[in-house]
Formats: sequence, structure tokens, C-alpha cells
Amino acid sequence: MRSGAGMGGQNIIAASVKGLTVALLLGIAAVLAACGGSSSDMQSMLSTDPPEKMYAEADSLMSRGKFEDAAKKFEDLDRSHPYAPEARRAVVLAAFAYYKAGKMPEAIASAERYTTMHPGTKDAPLAHHIIASAYFDDIKTPNRDQAPTRKALEQLKILKQRYPDSQYAKDADNRIRIAEDNLAASEMEVGRYYLEKKNYVAAINRFKTVVAEYQTTRHVEEALYRLTECYLTLGINNEAQTAAAVLGHNFPQSKWYKDAYALVQSNGLSPNADGDSWMTKAWKAVPKFSLGGPSAG
Repeated sequence: MRSGAGMGGQNIIAASVKGLTVALLLGIAAVLAACGGSSSDMQSMLSTDPPEKMYAEADSLMSRGKFEDAAKKFEDLDRSHPYAPEARRAVVLAAFAYYKAGKMPEAIASAERYTTMHPGTKDAPLAHHIIASAYFDDIKTPNRDQAPTRKALEQLKILKQRYPDSQYAKDADNRIRIAEDNLAASEMEVGRYYLEKKNYVAAINRFKTVVAEYQTTRHVEEALYRLTECYLTLGINNEAQTAAAVLGHNFPQSKWYKDAYALVQSNGLSPNADGDSWMTKAWKAVPKFSLGGPSAG
């Protein structure tokens, strides 16, 4: 009986091994078939047209306003002939065509690919300009998410710093002002919210950002007044006096300075800049600023 049982067990094991072997072979065949199909599909995606012909066709689509089709044709050129002279420019033109088609994520992706692969080349300023423009067009109002504003500002500053002589850098100044003003306005909105809630430390952090980073925006005057207000409330008189002094030296005719001057006076103080204050250090580069206590005039 034991012998019979052993033989039966061996038969079951043999059958299982055979089944597993067949399954394994079928699996390998399926993988090979899939790989073969994938390679064939990839080959079929590559155009056999010469690169100059593909470039001309894409350019023609652009001139006729068929921007998305042009972008895809430029991408086909880059994919089919990656080492052709036309391929490098095709990448940035695909980004431009996607931008013109309103396909911002695709435009950003293509332009970023260009700046990664070909930094410092002739078309690099155009690529950064496309990225900046795509983000700039997505700028929201100050009470909404400012991620696109920050990304646009980053690219605009790259244009100014790396490619100061490019046509795109010359056009970037106004956009930089708009982006910075929007970011400052956003910080002010949040700062006012915290101030209303009497969370003075959080409010100071927001107003501080405006004063330290966005000195050329229209919001800096109010930010300095709000800092005067917050610091006085917390009893940090030297910083309150410094905020009022910086405000008076740089914006002597501002209504915010008149209010700040009255506020410090009502507390028995006067505007006076502390040389060790972060505000004094932040404004040292401003020619009009100097230490001391201005009068309200």
C-alpha cells in the first residue's frame, strides 16, 4: 500500500512540474511576443521622411495656425531623427506650438526638456520665455494659490540674469513687476487676516516678507505701517520705531507714514531706525534710506 501511495504521489508531482513548465514556457512566449510587438509598434511610429521635409511640414502647419498639429510634427521629427540638425530646434518649436495651442502643460514639458538638454544655446532664452509665459498666463488673484506666480517669476529672473541681452529679457521687466506685486498682495491679505485674529507674530512674518522681498511694490508702504502697529502692540518699541523711520525716509508723503508717525507719537515715541534691526539691514541698499528719525513734516 505504501509503495502504491508513493507512486501516486510521484505521478502527481511529475504532473505538477510538467504543468508549471508548460505555463512558464507559455509565459516566456507571451513576453517575447509582447516585446516583439512593442518594438514593431515603436518602429512604425518613427517616420522615414527626411528631417528637412518634416521640419518644413511642421513649419507650414504653424503658419496656417494648426499649432497642435505642428507641435506633434515637431515632436515626430525629434523622435525619428534625434541627431539631425533640425531636431534640437524642433524641441523648442514644439513647446512654442503647444503654447500657441493653449496646451500649457505640454508647452512647459517640452520647453523644460529643451533647457535640460541644451542649456545656454541660442534658443534657451526662448524656452525659458515659453515656460515663464505659460505660468504667467495662469497667475491667479492674490487670494488664491500663487504657485504659478512664483514659477513665472523664477523663469523671468533666469531670463534677466542668464540672458540679459535677449529680446525676451527686455520684455520681462514689466512681468516681473506684476508677479512681485501679486505675491506681495497675497502676503498682505494673509497678514491682514492674522492681524484681525490678533495673531501678531504670524502677521509680522507676512508683512516682513513684503518689506524684505518686495520693496519695489506698492504694498510695501502699508506693510511698514502694519509692522509699526504689530510691534507696538507686542511692546517691541525699537522695531516699531524702525518701521516708522524706514517708512518715513522712503515714502515721506505717504498717508501710511502719517498714520505710523501718529501711532508711535501716541505711545510717547518717535520714528528712529535701530541699526541692528532686520529692517535697517534690508533697506541699506536703498539710497534714500539713512539712520535717524525723520519728522512728519
